[in-house]
Amino acid sequence: MSMLREAGVEHIRVDSAGTGDWHVGDDMDRRSRTALVGHGYDHPRHDAKQFTAADFASRDLVVALDRGHEARLSQLAGLAEDPEAAREKIVLLRSYDPAADDDVDVADPYYGDADGFVDVLRQVERACAGLLAALGQQTLRPPL
Repeated sequence: MSMLREAGVEHIRVDSAGTGDWHVGDDMDRRSRTALVGHGYDHPRHDAKQFTAADFASRDLVVALDRGHEARLSQLAGLAEDPEAAREKIVLLRSYDPAADDDVDVADPYYGDADGFVDVLRQVERACAGLLAALGQQTLRPPL
């Protein structure tokens, strides 16, 4: 959100949801919060929720963090009111990261140490900067 604010973009709403129900209602992992706070982000409590096929109708873009999420979102798109339009909304976040090369999956730091969460934050920041640039050009297809 701070990138959007810094860019003077106020018309974009950002939301977060998982592809499974494992953590519905939970706050973010404490290591995520530590990484965010340590890098200047002030993030309120996060209540995890699950993405559904109906959610495609109210979103212009659906950002997946890895190919597994992308595949699950594509399955959900098949259940949406307009499956083709829903699938076209799905993009991989790191496809906007110039440092991603062929590795377009955001790393999963869950089973590692706190440094992994900082690494993921850096991946997400780079990718979000690229996504914001693409949005500014109205070029939603990834540059890779």
